[in-house]
Amino acid sequence: MFFLYELERVITLHPSFFGPRVKEYLTNKLLEDVEGSCTGSYYIICVMDAYEISEGQIIPGSALAEFTVHYRAVVWRPFKGETVDGVVGSVNKIGFFAEVGPLTVFVSKHLIPSEIRFDENATPPQYTDNGEQVIEKGTHIRIKLLGVRSDVGNMYAIGSVKEDFLGVL
Repeated sequence: MFFLYELERVITLHPSFFGPRVKEYLTNKLLEDVEGSCTGSYYIICVMDAYEISEGQIIPGSALAEFTVHYRAVVWRPFKGETVDGVVGSVNKIGFFAEVGPLTVFVSKHLIPSEIRFDENATPPQYTDNGEQVIEKGTHIRIKLLGVRSDVGNMYAIGSVKEDFLGVL
């Protein structure tokens, strides 16, 4: 689910960047550092604006300065029970991995409908019902998230395509 969060970040700046364009540099540094990053509980998709930049504080013992930047960002936080669309990244006999934006979702063969089976003889590897449903690398798929796990700087999920309206798009 997408949210608009108000966040803050401390940016350290070398004195060579002090001058009339320091706010522009801080904003660009903020965009470079946080857009597309994962905090462990959500992904920062886009920084909307930096609405407050503090006065710089000189760090004792060095010439560097710290600035606190308050900003608004669009973030995506995946929840258990949420239905998402993704693209299959890899397929093997125990299930498949799908990429849902920056999130990697694993779908076990036990969470795939029983009529869709792994075809060992197919190239590339795929799950198929020998009809219209084929799950292979590059297939667009709708998944229900059953669990989300956070790691340092990344998130992973387990999903299912065993319910109505889920599966190949």
